[in-house]
Amino acid sequence: MSLTFQTATPNDIDAIIALQEQIWEPTYRAILDREQIDYMFQRIYSKEALLDQMTTQQHVFVLAYSEDRLTGFAAFSRSASEADRFKLHKIYVLPSEQGRGTGRFLLEEVVRRCWEDGGNWLYLNVNRYNKARQFYERQGFRVVREEDIPIGPYWMNDYVMEKPLSVDGR
Repeated sequence: MSLTFQTATPNDIDAIIALQEQIWEPTYRAILDREQIDYMFQRIYSKEALLDQMTTQQHVFVLAYSEDRLTGFAAFSRSASEADRFKLHKIYVLPSEQGRGTGRFLLEEVVRRCWEDGGNWLYLNVNRYNKARQFYERQGFRVVREEDIPIGPYWMNDYVMEKPLSVDGR
């Protein structure tokens, strides 16, 4: 598989939203009700929310392209409390790309960038009912605790997972 990666800028926000419109609902329809899916999508993927994530919150968005077609993206940032820890905020690939290595290569790119920026650990939250947990476990993450996070009138019932980073980017 031939993928290229690019760091997103605010000019890429419309493309990220268009991609998420194809990914978000199929990803969560089995574990969240329609109202919660719509609420969270608007809260996390509005133009204003994405701009805030990129600028104020300093999330780095990495776009994955396959033959000049945007197929996925990830976002990560350095932990505010521990300089050698990074958080993977999101990683998504088109449903048609799942199982083809796109997510693994995208995650490896994030790991490489975190390692090069002095990171020793990468952690994330994943919904306790999301099948992506198995993907993360195959990539070397382990569950370290459960966490329940209020988001508006809803709750996110998550696992916090982490993995140590290494020099080879894995």
